[in-house]
Amino acid sequence: MSGIQQSNQAFISRVVNIGNLAMGGLNPIRIQSMTSTNTLNTNDTVQQSIRMIEAGCELVRVTTPSIKEAKNLIQIKQKIKEAGFEIPLIADIHFNSVVAEYAAKIAEKIRINPGNYTGGKSKLKTNLSDAEYQIEIEKAADNLYPLIKTCKEHGTVIRVGVNHGSLSERIIHKYGNTTAGMVESAMEFIRICEAFQFHDLVLSMKSSNLKIMVQAYRLLVKQMLENNMDYPLHLGVTEAGNQLDGRIKSAAGIGTLLQEGIGDTFRISLTEDPVNEITFAKSFSKIFSRTQTKNSVNLPGINPFEYHRRNSKINDRIGGGKPPVVISSCKNEDADYIYNPEQQKLIGQKVNFSFKSNQENSMIELKLPLDSESFNKKVQNSISNQVILLGLTHNDEVDQIKKTISFLLNQGIKNPIIIKKTSQDAYYDDLMIKSSVDFGSLLIDGLIDGIWIENEKFKDKTTHLSFRILQASGARISSTEFIACPSCGRTKYNIEKAFEEVKEATHHLSGLKIAVMGCIVNGPGEMADADYGYIGAGNGKVNLYKSRELMIKGVDEKQAISELISLIKKYEDWKDPKTN
Repeated sequence: MSGIQQSNQAFISRVVNIGNLAMGGLNPIRIQSMTSTNTLNTNDTVQQSIRMIEAGCELVRVTTPSIKEAKNLIQIKQKIKEAGFEIPLIADIHFNSVVAEYAAKIAEKIRINPGNYTGGKSKLKTNLSDAEYQIEIEKAADNLYPLIKTCKEHGTVIRVGVNHGSLSERIIHKYGNTTAGMVESAMEFIRICEAFQFHDLVLSMKSSNLKIMVQAYRLLVKQMLENNMDYPLHLGVTEAGNQLDGRIKSAAGIGTLLQEGIGDTFRISLTEDPVNEITFAKSFSKIFSRTQTKNSVNLPGINPFEYHRRNSKINDRIGGGKPPVVISSCKNEDADYIYNPEQQKLIGQKVNFSFKSNQENSMIELKLPLDSESFNKKVQNSISNQVILLGLTHNDEVDQIKKTISFLLNQGIKNPIIIKKTSQDAYYDDLMIKSSVDFGSLLIDGLIDGIWIENEKFKDKTTHLSFRILQASGARISSTEFIACPSCGRTKYNIEKAFEEVKEATHHLSGLKIAVMGCIVNGPGEMADADYGYIGAGNGKVNLYKSRELMIKGVDEKQAISELISLIKKYEDWKDPKTN
């Protein structure tokens, strides 16, 4: 692994006031969500906003694609206030700078995507000289100045919302579609704002890929520290999906960063009623507070900005670059290995392997904390080819586990590493959230070779949970990967229903990524690296994509599922589901 290390310096953001709500610094981590109604339907938008607020939402975002919606923000704000609620309203801007300037006079905060707002799709030549690149930056500054001026006059905050799937061509030409490009997209905007003495900014680095999302935020923090910047951070995983998978994916990505002391506000983006986002966010936020979060630490041998799977030797089917395995201590036909406590060995099962594996793997448990003296005396002579087991009981032990793995790396120890989480959680949501956060953090950094969750109350669910965590973190794909946006006022079809139908028809296509997106505004870009896309085109119509290429336009949503299956079959990616 690279020797690049994350700074020990703590990141504490400045305080930004969004209306009457203070964000950043040592203020609580704020919870927010976005309406899914048509913004021109004042009553529906207000009623949904009130339900969100009553559930615990602290900031409400509404889609604002045109001047009509921007003007209607006045009515929405007034009626929410008349209902007895004082809450900041966020206008979500698409491409139009005029709309952004108008909305900035009404909403307490606006969200713009610099990839759309400052040099989106264009006919720029691939290789810009430094002078030509600077000219493009100056053009962007000229375009942004009227918005910045309006925001300064009205005390409006800007969220610079960078999305991995919609970087500008100028950024992509120079940096590629990378985390470095994402960070530079934000830094360009910051520098422009600071040149006009504007500092009421919130930043986000969102992706549906957890590795990219986490690495981009870490890199942004590093860049800000190096440039004496301290802007608050909005955390989120785009297109996380719904139900258990959407919650696990959001918890793993957002929780990894909150554990490291990164993040001032977050949204759990689910393809569900936004009230469900708030309900889960409230459960999630119980685990994290300003006093519980940790500062990032230097860990020799671990690169926080790039994914590198820890180099380990193979032991049967564990380690050696093989997908992480799932362990169980009770008989479970889905687990890869069953632990035999009498022999302290792992017994391989054939169900998840391409061959029958009945090899017995001996295992040695190392107690935390591990240091050079205890390692040399108790372990070095007996470690041999055994699988190393590290126990995890409390959330604050993740840092200790990372330090231990860093120590083993620098001792040249390449034995496979299994993490066993022993939980006493009485509620499944608590078990799911904590396990997602703890294992997600370790898997995103490529540090471990297997996971093992122990909880007596939910022992029949722990193996399934383990596989879903592996899937969400991108460590092991055992079913179709779904990418789905949470919907908003731009969506003109029933995306929740459509998403469930797509999942039902294609869930057996292991290894494929299928995106279900609400609209054509951001859908084609933000469906990231999906193999197939099902994207709303308005008025009950759907566009179907192969990768990012539009293949079938304007399909009636009633026929869209069968057309999607036909498209998958055409490119020979279809497999008939297995029948019992």
